[in-house]
Amino acid sequence: MENALRRFKRKVQQEDIIKEVKRHSFYLKPGEKMRVKAALARKRNRKKSRREIE
Repeated sequence: MENALRRFKRKVQQEDIIKEVKRHSFYLKPGEKMRVKAALARKRNRKKSRREIE
């Protein structure tokens, strides 16, 4: 039982199912969607540049 649950959790995480469900659970206006996307891109770039410095 535990083994099956662990396998299921791993599979769900690998396929980003939870992220998809959260993204579709509410409606974002196109403009808001663009802002969120831009914010995530900025966050990714900051993280990337921080890693390069270290």
